[in-house]
Amino acid sequence: MQGPPLSKWRRMQIPVIAWAAYWLVRLLGPTLRVEMVGVQNAVQIPDNGEPAIAAFWHRCIFSAIWIWRDRGIVVMNTVNFDGQWTRKAIERLGFGTAQGSSTRGAIQGLIDMAKQLETGRHVALTIDGPRGPRYVAKPGAVILARRTGKPVSLFHVGLEHAHTFEKAWDLFQIPYPFSRVVIVIAPPIRVPTDADSETVHHKQTEIQGALERVRDVAESWFDLTENERELVREDWSERGSCGGLAASHIGSAGGSHGIGDEHTKTQPDSGG
Repeated sequence: MQGPPLSKWRRMQIPVIAWAAYWLVRLLGPTLRVEMVGVQNAVQIPDNGEPAIAAFWHRCIFSAIWIWRDRGIVVMNTVNFDGQWTRKAIERLGFGTAQGSSTRGAIQGLIDMAKQLETGRHVALTIDGPRGPRYVAKPGAVILARRTGKPVSLFHVGLEHAHTFEKAWDLFQIPYPFSRVVIVIAPPIRVPTDADSETVHHKQTEIQGALERVRDVAESWFDLTENERELVREDWSERGSCGGLAASHIGSAGGSHGIGDEHTKTQPDSGG
């Protein structure tokens, strides 16, 4: 798929930015201390497991790239300038790519991802990307799940110490070196291949709710005491658990955790 035409200067920037992004991930990633909560829900982990459709908020891209690297997961990315340098960077980190987005080439991108699922490869997309609105799930995952019959695997990444780009639409985060990281994984959601419009709408609502739950748990994780975290771990420890008791522990940490920007220790971005 061809993207919009780029000037010679922009074309020259693509390999430079891709190289810088790749090395930033490679240098920061090994210093991070990652914990998975709900790991039994992660369809992506078993080598011989069923292929799945991973979906997550755009805010988490940086950390997600490190956590899920070198698994051959096919990622939906845009065909514009940002998508072109991103593609070069993530392919070096062991991902495949399908070109498309909710605003450009979406149908072709979903068709490509469906073909990849049929060959046994996992796929992934940022479900509120590429331009938001933040934390509003778009229908790409549910459409793909209905077409293929494959499960949707939802997760969120919380960071103890991070730089947050406060002026970015997604409040994009890059972890600081040696930060603790938690990834919270929801039970897979399936969409029947013969689902009618009412069922599809119900499943879309279910996906939105699950993404909000894993976000709230992950973003509040480092505000909890160790005893509170242990209770949440136990709550998510059984396959199919979606943290039914977690809300009370999250609430006890103080305030709402629904927007995710005020609960991570961050340094505001001054560059826009």
